[in-house]
Amino acid sequence: MKRGKDQDPDDVFEILDVRGSAKNGKNWFQHFLGDITKASTAKQITVGGITGWCTGFVFTKIGKVAATAVGGSLLLIQIAQHQGYIKINWSQLSKDMETASKHLEKHAQKGFSRYLEQGQKFVKENVVLATGFAGGFLIGIASS
Repeated sequence: MKRGKDQDPDDVFEILDVRGSAKNGKNWFQHFLGDITKASTAKQITVGGITGWCTGFVFTKIGKVAATAVGGSLLLIQIAQHQGYIKINWSQLSKDMETASKHLEKHAQKGFSRYLEQGQKFVKENVVLATGFAGGFLIGIASS
């Protein structure tokens, strides 16, 4: 489409204002979820199922890769130690792991309980969406 000298630029291009959802204090994700939670039951189950399936599928794939990486690295460390390439101070490692475990447990309790409460609140308010997600998640895990 050619633009003439007298033509207003706004008539030629459609402007999409994505700032509208930020004006009411919500980001685009919250705005989208707000719209889904007010949608029909079928749409909520569909969106929940699709996102659950994607999450379950990716979760399984990443889990397999992570397990392979951790297992392989532990195997390589054991072989390297057995061959004499590295020396591991097992008593120091055990003491450091115990200290790190206590520190992590102390700080994780605060954050975990808050996220658990938020998750429970979301599930109670959006039972249909959460049920669709859970079903899709299980199907995603089974399908990979």
